[in-house]
Amino acid sequence: MAFISIREILDLIIMTAALGYVFMSSIPKPKTPYQLVTERGGFSWEDFFFAVKVTAPAIVLHEMMHKFVALAVGLKEAVFHAWYFGLFLGIFLKWVHSPFILFAPGYVSMSESPPLIMAMTAFAGPATNLLLFLIAGWVLHHTQKLTRTQAMFLYLTKQINLFLFIFNMLPIPPLDGSKVFYGLYKTFF
Repeated sequence: MAFISIREILDLIIMTAALGYVFMSSIPKPKTPYQLVTERGGFSWEDFFFAVKVTAPAIVLHEMMHKFVALAVGLKEAVFHAWYFGLFLGIFLKWVHSPFILFAPGYVSMSESPPLIMAMTAFAGPATNLLLFLIAGWVLHHTQKLTRTQAMFLYLTKQINLFLFIFNMLPIPPLDGSKVFYGLYKTFF
């Protein structure tokens, strides 16, 4: 089995494009006063790519860490899948101008595992978000000369990763937190 398949790469590309599209109006690239006056609404490639740069690393690395940890601990199968219903739900919520956007863009299917291994692989995704949150916060706090765009990128990266960590650690199925707590409970009790 390949480390990552062509199908997984295709699903990652589709998920990344959907993330950019869904969040491009919520997370637009910071504008200069001139751009605010001269630019019209509609699709903006700059906003699309800025939204991809902010959101995709948080979600892609979250899912890939589930896969990498599962493979590292010896699970025979760990495959990333874009969840097309979840992606459509996010796009639909954008189209209807929903005040909130909540959707699951992908998941990793894994072979059966002992409870502690399940807890470890489930925690790998949120732990990645926590690490990205800490890195972005550290860079934001310790770097002297950031452009407005860089500062906004780091701030949004920090906030998104904090939200993903907290949300995914809720002990509610099917979130990662439920798998972490269930796996720990089964291991120790």
